[in-house]
Amino acid sequence: MKPSHELFRLIKSLTKSEKRFFKLMSSLQSGEKNYIKLFDSIEKQNEYDEEAIKEQFKEETFIKHLPSEKNHLYKLILKSLRLFYAENSVSAILAENIQSIEILYNKALYSECGKLVRKAKKIAADHERFYYLFELIKWEKLLLEEEFQSGKFDRDLNKLVDEEHLVIKRLRNLAEYQILYSKINYVFRQGGYVRNDLERQIVNEIQSHELIKGKNTALSMRAAATCYYVKGLCAITSNEVEDSFLNFSRVVRIFETNPNLIQDIPKQYIRSLGNLFYYYIGSGDYDKLFELIEKMRSLKDQPGFNRIDIKIRIFLSTHYFEMLAYERQGDFDRAIDMMEDVSAKMKAFGEKITKEDEVVFGHIYANILFGAGRYRDSLRQINTVLNDNESNLRQDIYSFAKLFNLVVHYELENFDLLDYLIKSTERYYTKKKKSAEVGYEFETTFIKCFKKLIKTSRNAQKASTVFMEMKKELQLLVRDENERVALEYFDYITWVEAKLQNQSYGELKKLKHIGMAP
Repeated sequence: MKPSHELFRLIKSLTKSEKRFFKLMSSLQSGEKNYIKLFDSIEKQNEYDEEAIKEQFKEETFIKHLPSEKNHLYKLILKSLRLFYAENSVSAILAENIQSIEILYNKALYSECGKLVRKAKKIAADHERFYYLFELIKWEKLLLEEEFQSGKFDRDLNKLVDEEHLVIKRLRNLAEYQILYSKINYVFRQGGYVRNDLERQIVNEIQSHELIKGKNTALSMRAAATCYYVKGLCAITSNEVEDSFLNFSRVVRIFETNPNLIQDIPKQYIRSLGNLFYYYIGSGDYDKLFELIEKMRSLKDQPGFNRIDIKIRIFLSTHYFEMLAYERQGDFDRAIDMMEDVSAKMKAFGEKITKEDEVVFGHIYANILFGAGRYRDSLRQINTVLNDNESNLRQDIYSFAKLFNLVVHYELENFDLLDYLIKSTERYYTKKKKSAEVGYEFETTFIKCFKKLIKTSRNAQKASTVFMEMKKELQLLVRDENERVALEYFDYITWVEAKLQNQSYGELKKLKHIGMAP
C-alpha cells in the first residue's frame, strides 16, 4: 500500500510559531514521546520517505506500529493548532463558549451559564453567525425553563421564540444566496464568459431569481454581500464591465463598513477586490489598478490575513493582474522580469496551488512570451494548458488556447504541422458549436481565414490579401458581445494588423497603448 503523505504535508505547512507551540504543548506531557521523534524526522525531509523513517528507527519498538503513530501525531498537531488559534477564530471562540455553557448548565450553575450565553450571543450576533446564534437561543430557552421552575416569570418566552424564528429565517436566507453563488461560480469556473444562448439562459435564470432581482431581499450583511457578489459574477460572465464594477464595489463597501465580516471571511473580501481588477484592466485605468494592487498587498500583514491560503490568494491575484497589465500595455520585458520570480514562488507553494491557477498562469505566460517574440517558449507554455485539460475547469482558456496555438505555430513557420492542427481544431469547434447550437462565430471565422492563409504561406502578397479579409471579418464579429470576449484571451486583431504592417506584434501592441500606432 502506498504510504500516506497527509502527515508530511501537515507538518510542512506549519509556521515557526505553530511548531514552537506544538513543542511547548508536548513538553507539558509526561512519559516517552515517540511522536516527537517522528515529528522531527519528518520535518527534516524535503520529500516524504517512509522507508528512510523505518530505517532510522528500526531499533525502536514504536516503528512496528507506524500507521497508528502517524495517526496519533496527526491528531496531536491538529489539537495543538486548535488551541493556538482558539482566540483568533470567532467560530473557535463560540464553540468553546458553547462547550463551557453546557458544563455550567450540567453543574446547575444557571446564573453563570446565563451570563456566558448572553456574552456569546452578542459575539454571534455581531458576526452574523446564525448557526451558533440558533444554538445559543436553545440554551437560553433551557435556562428560561429552569427559571420558571424556580418561580421566576419575569422573562417573555414568546419574545425568545420570535427571535429564534428570525434567526432561522436569516439562516435560510443566507443559505439560499450561497446556493445561487455556487451556481454562478460553477458557470464562471467552467467557462469564464457566456458564449451562446444556452449559457446565457443559465445566467439569466440566476439573475431573474427573486432574491437577486428583488429589493431588500437580503436579511443580513453576509447575505447582502453574497447577493451583490452573485450579481457581479453574472456581469463578468456576460462581459458587462460597468455592471460588474458597480456590484463588486458594493460588496467591498459592505465589507469595509462591517470589519467583522472582513475578519470572518477575508477570502471573499480579497476576491471582491480582485474582481475590481477586471474593470481597471478593461477600462485601461492602470493607475487605479496598481493602486488597488498595493492596497491588497498591504493586507497580508494585517490581522485575519496572515493565513497561508489568504497569503497565496493575495500573491496570485496581484501578480497575475500586474503581469496582465504589462501585457496589455505591450511592456513584455517588464512582464517577463516578473515571470521567473512568480514561477519560483508558485513552485514553492507546491500542492497549495490549484489546477485553475496553473491553467490561468500558463495562459498569461504564453501571451507574454509571444509578445516578446519568444515563440518557442510561448509554445511550451500553451502546451501545458492544452495537455492538462480538465473537462469541467476553465474550458474558455482551453478553447482559446487551441486557437492561439495556431498563431504560435504560424510564427514558427510550422506550416506542414499547421495543416493537421487546423483540421483538428476545426473539428473541436464544430463539435462545440453543434452542442451549443449557436455561438463560436469568432473561432469559426478565424479558422476559415487561417485555412486560406496556410495556402498562401510562401506568397507575401496573397497572404496580405487574406490578412486584410481576416481583419475586416473579425472587426465585424467583435461588435457582438458574445464574440468580443475572444480578445480577452489574445489580441487577435492586433496580430493581424501587425502582419499587414510587417511589424512585430509586441511593438504594435506597445504603440497602440501609447497612442502612436499607424
